[in-house]
Amino acid sequence: MMVTSSSPNAFRALVSGQRRGLTARLTRGLLQAIAVPYAAVMTVRNRAYDAGWLSVHRVAVPVVSVGNLTLGGTGKTPLVRWLVEWCQREAIRVGVVSRGYRATAGQLSDEARELAIWSPHTPYRQNPDRVAAARTAIHEAGCQLIVLDDALQHRRLHRDLNLVLLDALLPFGFEHVFPRGLLREPLVGLRRADVVLLSRADAVDAGQRQAIRARVRTLAPQAAWVETVHRPQCLLTPTGQRYPLDSLRGRTVAAFCGIGNPAGFHHTLESCGCAIAGLREFPDHHAYTVADMRALHTWAAELAGEAALVCTLKDLVRVPPEPPDAPPLWALAIDLEMQEGGDGLEERLRSLLRRADVNRPVP
Repeated sequence: MMVTSSSPNAFRALVSGQRRGLTARLTRGLLQAIAVPYAAVMTVRNRAYDAGWLSVHRVAVPVVSVGNLTLGGTGKTPLVRWLVEWCQREAIRVGVVSRGYRATAGQLSDEARELAIWSPHTPYRQNPDRVAAARTAIHEAGCQLIVLDDALQHRRLHRDLNLVLLDALLPFGFEHVFPRGLLREPLVGLRRADVVLLSRADAVDAGQRQAIRARVRTLAPQAAWVETVHRPQCLLTPTGQRYPLDSLRGRTVAAFCGIGNPAGFHHTLESCGCAIAGLREFPDHHAYTVADMRALHTWAAELAGEAALVCTLKDLVRVPPEPPDAPPLWALAIDLEMQEGGDGLEERLRSLLRRADVNRPVP
């Protein structure tokens, strides 16, 4: 399998120590010098919230936060979708609040557009002021529970349940805060977790999962443990057509993605029984242009002739409209499947609703 890379892959090779030599060592030293004040600022900020020097605001309904310690994709959007669907099954009016990361003025974020494909009627409020967004969702849309997306580092809005995702392929961000590693804050921040969820748990063996769990127990002994996997569900086209996963089995595909953890996408795609001729990586949240797509289709044809071009659903919502005669483009849609500890998470959610006295509508 050929991988062509831009900055994401090169950066990971550098900070992981994979790149050797004097230049790489000097660069890592420079990155560490930059990371030290960043980590210090994060530490001081967290201590200010812990001590009550910075205000934390409560809203009238329970808030469940979804977040992670590392930069890049750990599966937050699939978990948000799982929570939304769980609430809908429980007849709870749920709303999602996000800051709208990298969204242009007046436009929804990638995550919002992805969620809208599956749950178009779920209230979604996007605002850098997430306290105001949550209050708007409650008062205007009647939400009985708020799911706060990408919010471990957001401390201003009180949350009743803190869910933190760790990717099994890269759980601890190379042990360093960005830019020396991929951590958003020092590992001690994991102690704020009520539940730690290991995503893509099937990507590593039982011994590795146990080692990650043991490490988490030292950092967050109070946190419950859940293991999840990403299950491919179907294929989607830019026009919204759906195809069964069997369409990939035995086929040669050329893949591309602009997400935080391309290795996770590769692992999930590989499970579909296709041959991956190449994977082209773009920066996270890359805004694809017509020229990008033309180049990708040409690249796919050069790799394997009739190779199908496949991306993630997060990428598909950023692809410009394709002409009618464009070669096929498919997005791999996934579901989050709870494994070990899943029942315990559901019971925590029900307990939260009972404590908050959330009333379900009468059938």
